[in-house]
Formats: sequence, C-alpha cells, structure tokens
Amino acid sequence: MKALPYEKIALGHGSGGRLMHELIRGLLLKKFNNPILKELSDSAVFALPGRLAFTTDSFVVSPLFFSGADIGKLAVCGTINDLVMSGAVPEYLSLGLIAEEGLDYRVLERVVNSLALYARKSRVYFVTGDFKVVEKGACDKLFINISGIGRLVKGRRLCARRIQPLDKVIITGNIGQHGLAVLAGRKGMDLGFSIRSDCAALDDLLLPLVQNTQAIKFMRDPTRGGVATTLNEIVQACGLGVIIDERKVPVSNKVKAAAELLGIDPLYIANEGVAILVVGPKSASSVVRRLRKHPLGRCAREIGVITKKPTAGVIINTILGTQRILGMLTEEPLPRIC
Repeated sequence: MKALPYEKIALGHGSGGRLMHELIRGLLLKKFNNPILKELSDSAVFALPGRLAFTTDSFVVSPLFFSGADIGKLAVCGTINDLVMSGAVPEYLSLGLIAEEGLDYRVLERVVNSLALYARKSRVYFVTGDFKVVEKGACDKLFINISGIGRLVKGRRLCARRIQPLDKVIITGNIGQHGLAVLAGRKGMDLGFSIRSDCAALDDLLLPLVQNTQAIKFMRDPTRGGVATTLNEIVQACGLGVIIDERKVPVSNKVKAAAELLGIDPLYIANEGVAILVVGPKSASSVVRRLRKHPLGRCAREIGVITKKPTAGVIINTILGTQRILGMLTEEPLPRIC
C-alpha cells in the first residue's frame, strides 16, 4: 500500500505555509490539473462568450459517505444541476474546502478523488479554489463550497414567467431516494430496503432537450423540501396553481415502505438526481418519450397540470379519490442532507 504523506490533517495544512503548499500540489493540483488552475493565481482568468449563469452552493451533508454517493459527488452534481436548471452548459467550477483538524488524510483523498471523477464525467474544470483547516470541533469533518459558471443555451429562456395554465408538469425519475439514503447512513440503519441515493449530474439528460426543443419553459431540481416544496416555489413564482396526480408520481416500492415506516411523506423527501419540468401541453408526451430513452429518465412521467385556480396553490389528487393541499415545509425533516 502506498505510504501516505500525512495521517491526519493538521492546522498547518491551512496556514499558507509549506504543509499547505505540499497538500495543494500533491493532492488537489494533481487531481484537478488543467492549464487555468495550474497558474495557481489569486483568480482564474478565462474568457466565455455569450450569456452566463453563475451559481454557488455549500455542502455539509452528514455522513460524508452514504449509499450511492458521497459529499464530493454530491457537491459536483448538485452544482452542475443548478446550472442545468437555468438552461446553461456547465464549464468551470471553484472549490472551497474547510477541513476539521484531525481529519484522516485518506478521507480527504477519497473525497477529492470523487470530486475529480464527477467533474471529469461532466467535462467541467475546477479552475480556482481554497483550502482551510479549523480547530477540532469547529466543523464536522469536512464542508465544501462550490461555485459554477456555465453558458446559457442560445435562444432559450427558462423562467417561471413563461408558465401558463394547461402547461404540463413532468418529473424525470423516482423520488425520495437521496434523503432516505443519507438518513440510513447517518443512523446506521438499513431497514432492509438498501435504498441508494439518486445523486447524479443531469446535464446529459436535460441539455440535449434544451438545445433541440423550445418546449421546456422551466426546470427545477427538487432537493431540500422535496417535490412538494419545489412545486410550491414554482406556483409562487408564476402566480398560478398546480394539480398533481398521486398515482402518477414515481415512487419505488422500497421508498414507499421505508417512508411509511418512518412516517415521512416521499413528496417532502430530498432528491439529488431528478428534475421537475414545466412544458407546453402539446409537447409533454414527446418530452417524456425522449427522457425515457436516457438511463436517468427511464421513470419520467407527466404528473400534473398548471391551473389558473386555485392561484398559488398545490393540490394533489390522492389515490383515495380525494384532494388535499400540499403546503410548503416549515423546516426540512431530514437536516444536512446536502
């Protein structure tokens, strides 16, 4: 087995001195190497033509590793997805790492490997970053901040103002998997369901649709607060309403069983590999067909319709033949899921 340069991360690794430079060059620059980052300047210098999308997000998930993903994969895929939801092709990322004193070097190396792998898969580059170490107890092992820049697809405008009554609501895959996978990892319980996080970058699934059709009016990934909270955000932004059909919402049997056992509604559980699309009524069927041709879209379904009334409300037609209001969560039932 290859000898480690260090067993544990020390405060000196974030001090700006020799230890920090050794870690940056021996691990971070080695894994993320590209001409822009190689300059090791205070700022990344590059040119991007066209209109840009810019996003930032912080990741504090606990535990760092869970079934189907880890904090590194989650950070890259989550940032890429935020850009994709705006109709942008992701290109460049920044990386901020805040490590707790005493963190095992192997843990940091494993996370960095994951960051590099999923950035490479989506053809994006880390071009600038920062590494800090705080005293033991000042953070929980490792926190990550990533900012991303992408180019908006020319001639496409995705925004809630374009949504109109009779537009269709589509979801690209099964819901509830990420939140339950993190909960199982945190509590050390499997419950016999072996649920894996759906964490995935959605650029290959959604950008070809954005580039080749004008049917998509709006996209959002239902992360914290799940599908129900995201639908509430959408209707608040467009000033309309939405009615969804519970029978059409794709939920795996494993997620249904685990959610019922835990007393959690799958519609409020976080996802990290699905998106909600609002499309014109004439294009919904063709969009679903195209989504289902991709491995990440096999379970895509049309689940609802935009309505003029009730304004700014989310209604669900239940499997019992009744209707109920899906309100916005007061707080996330599963904290630190991303």
